[in-house]
Amino acid sequence: MQTLLIIDYGSQYNQLIARRVRESKVFCEIVPPNVSMHAVRQKDVRGIILSGGPASVYQKNSPQINPEILKLGVPILGICYGMQALSHALGGQVRRAGRREYGRADLYLRKNPGALFGGVPRKSVSWMSHGDTVARFPSGFVKTAYTKNTHTAAFENAKRKIYGVQFHPEVIHSAYGKRVIRNFLFPICRFKKSWTMENFIHEQIRQIRQRVGSSRVILGLSGGVDSSVAAALLAKAIGRQLVCIFVNNGLIRKNEEESVRRAFKGHFKTDIHFVQAQKNFLKVLKGVADPEKKRKIIGHEFVYAFQREAGKIKNARFLAQGTLYPDVIESRSAFGGPTAKIKTHHNVGGLPEKMHLKLIEPLRELFKDETRELGRKLGLPENLVGRHPFPGPGLAVRVIGEVTEERLSILREADARFIEEIRRAGLYDKIWQAFAVLLPVKSVGVMGDKRTYDNVIALRAVTSVDGMTADWFEMPREVLGRISNRIINEVKGVNRVVYDVSSKPPATIEWE
Repeated sequence: MQTLLIIDYGSQYNQLIARRVRESKVFCEIVPPNVSMHAVRQKDVRGIILSGGPASVYQKNSPQINPEILKLGVPILGICYGMQALSHALGGQVRRAGRREYGRADLYLRKNPGALFGGVPRKSVSWMSHGDTVARFPSGFVKTAYTKNTHTAAFENAKRKIYGVQFHPEVIHSAYGKRVIRNFLFPICRFKKSWTMENFIHEQIRQIRQRVGSSRVILGLSGGVDSSVAAALLAKAIGRQLVCIFVNNGLIRKNEEESVRRAFKGHFKTDIHFVQAQKNFLKVLKGVADPEKKRKIIGHEFVYAFQREAGKIKNARFLAQGTLYPDVIESRSAFGGPTAKIKTHHNVGGLPEKMHLKLIEPLRELFKDETRELGRKLGLPENLVGRHPFPGPGLAVRVIGEVTEERLSILREADARFIEEIRRAGLYDKIWQAFAVLLPVKSVGVMGDKRTYDNVIALRAVTSVDGMTADWFEMPREVLGRISNRIINEVKGVNRVVYDVSSKPPATIEWE
């Protein structure tokens, strides 16, 4: 498959670069600077993008370009730090900028700026984020753009097809950023628009069947988007050789198990084992209020319940997981070392080592929106593939404080009414994530001319693109009023509802 490589120098925008490339129907991979050149040469690499990053090229131990990359003979585009790394590697000079440049900047193109800027006006808005600048570009290069504060905002060596831009074309604030990226992909790299979901499905089915043979595959089905889409793809590939295990830990949303049964039973030829483990989870969570302890206990208990059920399945050689590409990226260091890892994901490794099963991750090349598109192509219902994210520990991290059956029941009912009302108002798809939280406090109220002392429910709804940052959703007053009225009148044990108007940062989306 024709591939564009994105070499990751630690930019917060790497996933945006990949998304822009994928949106153009070109397959891409994000790799660290120390990627094996042998592995690179095994791929059909038609172009390379060098990402931005927080380092300075002249600092000790800063990531540099592998000289072998420059010998591949494919077009290269350096973005921000990537441009500086190109200049440094090819004999130019990079130094601290006399005036740092962050945010909006007017970009001015030189006369005849070349193929990279085809269709871009002489003056446009770009987005900058840099403290260093290219003071002298390498021999054979020409300047193609500048800003008020940046002498060389873009350069190129058209003969070698090497380009650099100091701004970030991948962010939406760069008015013609998509055009710049597509100019690089098509007129310069000459990619074909071959990355389609139909092609992905066909290739994955072929690979799964070839690898699995006659063995059985086990998958932990949670009812969330990722595991459900992975299950649907595997079911289409190997049918009843797939065995799904749904562990009901008592921490799931209202009617979650029933919705999974409806989505899969009769629609996909696969076996589903439903494990009723509610009592065990409540038992080990008794008296625990610390959120990190909750997460560890739930994770440990899940592994125990899953392993016990998986042990009953004969001829099982593989474990399937709904790992997505952002999980893979965030679980490794940007520079290939052990110190810069962003976070560890529960579904990147873990279970296979304990279960002696080989790992299958059919979605590990996809982003979330691509996963939803795949689910639709496979016939999963819209209310499943379009649902909001749900935390791995479930409602346990939305019950602030100790988790009990009674408190879970109150939260589950309140949450169900919240979601029902925003769906009814046509707001569900405009919100990234919406949920209810049971607070560890009670408040005085008056119901039926009697004093009450009951629980408080907080409602949380945010808008976001990727969950990394988020803003609170401005819920219409009348909708908020209906939600509050229903929860207080219909959920026994609640007499007050509040709405969370915190953004991320400084808050997080979840409360725990």
